Amino acid sequence: MITRIDIKTKSRVEFQDITSKIRDIVAGSGVRDGLCFIFVPHTTAGLLINEHADPAVVEDIAAQLDAMAPQHKNYRHTEGNSPAHIKAGIMGDSRTLFIEEGELVLGTWQGIFFAEFDGPRSRSVLIKIIADKA
Repeated sequence: MITRIDIKTKSRVEFQDITSKIRDIVAGSGVRDGLCFIFVPHTTAGLLINEHADPAVVEDIAAQLDAMAPQHKNYRHTEGNSPAHIKAGIMGDSRTLFIEEGELVLGTWQGIFFAEFDGPRSRSVLIKIIADKA
């Protein structure tokens, strides 16, 4: 079964911490040990696992991505959102996390972020939980 999280973004570039939502889905699954697959079905958005204790970290990441793929440049894609495609390609569209004893395995400072690069939009994140075979 796939679980869907609906996300509404408010800015062109935005990082939303979805860690607690993913934790709730894992807890609700009843799976003690297994894998959590997270997928973003969009070409101008991605996923990031990084520090979530200090919001300046994702601000720095967004700034560096903007320096690498600035909004205004001579891109050939006529839709005008080439920087969003480039940033999403760098970020990636999926992550796989371990589940141990009913909990996501993340480092002390790690959080899971939905990364918007072409907002504001209505988006979704898909989650699939797979239990280890006994």
